Amino acid sequence: SRADGADLVLDNGLGLEAWFEQFLTDVDAPRVVLSDGVEVLPVAGKDGVHNPHAWMSPEEGQVYTRNIAEALSDLDPAGTDVYAANAEAYSAELADVQDFLVRSLAALPADQRVLATCEGAFSYLARDTGLAEAYLWPVNAERQSTPRQVAALIDLVREQRVPTVFCESTVSASGQRQVAQETGARFGGTLYVDSLSAPDGPVPTYLDLLRHDARTIVAGLTGTEEHR
Repeated sequence: SRADGADLVLDNGLGLEAWFEQFLTDVDAPRVVLSDGVEVLPVAGKDGVHNPHAWMSPEEGQVYTRNIAEALSDLDPAGTDVYAANAEAYSAELADVQDFLVRSLAALPADQRVLATCEGAFSYLARDTGLAEAYLWPVNAERQSTPRQVAALIDLVREQRVPTVFCESTVSASGQRQVAQETGARFGGTLYVDSLSAPDGPVPTYLDLLRHDARTIVAGLTGTEEHR
């Protein structure tokens, strides 16, 4: 595998790489867990199972950035100053996305501060931006909605007057479109979580992904278009 010649392996952690262990049995390289230091959230309804999607919070993304810089510095001490400077600049860009979300969502009424998605991949982003999280299914589950899940989210969206619902790029949006149709909420478009686009697409990098999602969430929940 391409990992055989690696000098360093960076893991997300929180159980995400369990499937990948088979490819690393012959890899003699240090491994660093990038989520070390994150304030971990559980997967709803699954005792002892961590939600691995900490990178979806721009705030927790800064933890990843620090861990990457430290890992590279340990591997290449001569580059320490460069890695530290790059990490500081990148963290500042992540902080800008976080500030944009918090500032733009600040005026939302308390009962409308709900981020409704298909999959529960936004637990960290929701927590760190003062939003309640609602979804059709938890992460690492069936990846499609059941009639019961759709009905439950319809009730919540109606009760809390949630203006807009969203879905992720890697799953079917049919259940969420039904929620929008039944409640009068707007389908606010596609959020990206696990996959980047091609270089000429909407999310060619991690930072682009966070910015796209932030703009999409703000536009959907507040009805205003702001550019970052």
